[in-house]
Amino acid sequence: MRLGVIGYGAVAQTLIERLDTVPVSETVILVRSGGNLAGAPGSRRLKSVSTLDALLAANPDLIVECAGHAAVVEHAEAILRTGVSLVPLSLGAFADAQLLARVQAAAALGNARLIRPAGAIAGIDLIEALSMEGEVRITYTGTKPPQAWRGTAAEQTIDLSALTGPTAFFSGPAREAASRFPKSTNVVAALALAGPGFERVSVTLVADPDASANRHAYTVNASTCQAAFSIESGAATGNPRTSLTTVYSLLREIRVFAELIRAD
Repeated sequence: MRLGVIGYGAVAQTLIERLDTVPVSETVILVRSGGNLAGAPGSRRLKSVSTLDALLAANPDLIVECAGHAAVVEHAEAILRTGVSLVPLSLGAFADAQLLARVQAAAALGNARLIRPAGAIAGIDLIEALSMEGEVRITYTGTKPPQAWRGTAAEQTIDLSALTGPTAFFSGPAREAASRFPKSTNVVAALALAGPGFERVSVTLVADPDASANRHAYTVNASTCQAAFSIESGAATGNPRTSLTTVYSLLREIRVFAELIRAD
């Protein structure tokens, strides 16, 4: 299977380091400058390009986005319209309901799959199933070390360097959380897109100086089922905002897609 990757930051590099666990014959990476991949793991099977047209010309079977919300806005529709399936890591971009509608329409037009990774969390299958039968509400708390919140809107609310205990700096609806903290709330979007919608997911974000990992705690409430999840995951190398399990989630989606290709 030929794989396309958008972005070559910490998450993409960690993903590429682990591609030997999935059946990928060649990987083409879209980076702004064309990038120098010399020394990268498996570099003889890696190729870099600097435009989406060049990436699509490489005929990837699947493209994984690891470059942030702006990359989804810029590239998702064009990718899906051409018939190439897409795994967008930056699900928070879909807090924009109009963008989500356009991307879904592009997938239908191109007969391509828009594959939402679970990322750092579990229970997406349960949430999807419950949402088929009625209203689902989710209450989510995301806790990370202070350094994971640096460079975000959290710094406008609290002094991250002076914390002595867990401190909540945001409490509100999922759509607002995804818009204000675009690099840290893709988990929130994954929960919302599983069925409840952004309006039925309540979010609290916390900085904890004693946290050694990223923690995701959420309850799921439906008329026929109540569930609670608590997940703690180490951060991806070089990116304290992203849980390492997110990379494993992307690898799983690549493996499943490759199996589907072989079955066809």
